[in-house]
Amino acid sequence: MYSRKPFYIIVAALFLVGLALMLHRYFVYEVPWLPGEKRQIWSIEAKVEFEANDKPVKASLAIPGSQPGFTLMNESAASPGYGLSFIEANGSSRAEWSIRNASGHQELYYKVDMMLDPFARGPLSTKIPTMMQADVAEPYSTAMDQVLSLAEERSSDGITLTRELLKELNNRGQNAELLAQYKAPGPLLVELLHRANVPARLLKGLELEDGRRRQPLINVVQVYSGEPNGQYEIFNPVTGDQGRQEQLLLWEYHSAPVLDLVGGSNSRVTFTMLEQEQPVNVALAKKFDQPHWINVSLYNLPLEEQALFKGILLIPIGVLVVVFLRIIVGIKTSGTFMPVLIAMAFIQTSLLTGLVGFLIIVGTGLILRSYLSHLNLLLVARISAVIIMVIGMIGFFSIVAYQLGLTEGMKITFFPMIILAWTIERMSILWEEEGPKEVVKQGGGSLMVAVVAFLAMNSELVRHLTFNFLGLQLIVMAVVLLLGNYTGYRLTELKRFKPLVDELNVDEQRGDEQKSGKQKHD
Repeated sequence: MYSRKPFYIIVAALFLVGLALMLHRYFVYEVPWLPGEKRQIWSIEAKVEFEANDKPVKASLAIPGSQPGFTLMNESAASPGYGLSFIEANGSSRAEWSIRNASGHQELYYKVDMMLDPFARGPLSTKIPTMMQADVAEPYSTAMDQVLSLAEERSSDGITLTRELLKELNNRGQNAELLAQYKAPGPLLVELLHRANVPARLLKGLELEDGRRRQPLINVVQVYSGEPNGQYEIFNPVTGDQGRQEQLLLWEYHSAPVLDLVGGSNSRVTFTMLEQEQPVNVALAKKFDQPHWINVSLYNLPLEEQALFKGILLIPIGVLVVVFLRIIVGIKTSGTFMPVLIAMAFIQTSLLTGLVGFLIIVGTGLILRSYLSHLNLLLVARISAVIIMVIGMIGFFSIVAYQLGLTEGMKITFFPMIILAWTIERMSILWEEEGPKEVVKQGGGSLMVAVVAFLAMNSELVRHLTFNFLGLQLIVMAVVLLLGNYTGYRLTELKRFKPLVDELNVDEQRGDEQKSGKQKHD
């Protein structure tokens, strides 16, 4: 006897792989299960101001990219009269403006949209920076050594040393007060760590707060543990906080100047930020803009192809509905998957318009087809004639609908003409062989299945899941294979057992009566 074990292994594999792909999509790339969700977007505008010295000007501004916690959505710049290029230099991205001659006050603008994304990854450098120990004059040198000596006693590596140094500097002791006059907290902390041979670099970050204007960048310090894997932590040298803050966007993270200006003076960069929300589909379209092998998404395709696949990916859902209603429920249809194609037409036309159009075309087609049956034409010629009639009817009804001002009626052109022609042919033959009752049964069954498939395929949730979770197709296939293995009774066949159930109920009732009479007699 043939073993079914390989079949069930294949079904289980399809289901598990599909489920794994969906879960990976949700947990790694934060694609939501439900449609209509929104994502938090920060719109940030950097304003560069300086005085041009009546000579050629080149201004290079550090700009952020996708990084842990944020995904870059859009970026643009406003610079009338200036040439603009986005360049990569030493691993960092920069916006570079240039002009042959400029004088007086100048203003340049750069705008970026960043999506708050806890699963985002980016080019935050894990390369250990080069350490530079500068010569420090007294009494600052002695103060540094004393602060380092105290902190090193209570630490075990670069990360714990940084924590202890921040405690010492924030205690505001005599040495801390003296060093506060020497340098700002960020550069001071980096210099202390380099003095202790701990790799660290100074980064520039922007604290995000809705509606804030003219905000400067703040210093944060990236401290490496010294291990070969380049593990690091980020510290705020002012507050002493360790780790990435949710509302902190790193703007410059390669130890390069934020603004490099040639041909101008008195420069400054300020930031304005605004929090907003965007639909998740808009956000995902940008998030998947740079795919890799496991992050393949339909959002990478051109919009025209995306729109096409949004419809194509609904077909397996309609197929699943047809398989369930035919195999489990036992509804008869005219053609195996004709209801799916009719449901696709309903999506384009709307349900009511589609039903009316379908009934009009098929009804009229059956009348005309009854005449062709008397001509004894060959099958190919007869089908061809029916196709031409269907096209003529669709054109005629569209013109009539337009003349009557019924614009919905013009959508009848979305019906698949070949499928309608074959439906008319099959129903006509069925009428001749089985009679009108069977035509009504199969035609009504086809329409009912098409309506159920339409309701499933037109669901916003189903549209969202099929387009964003391609693994769902494997799960649908696994379920279809399982349904194809079903050999039991259809639900519509259970009515055959009704007389048997009635007879059993009668026998049970008689037994109860006899038992009751016997008890009474006793």
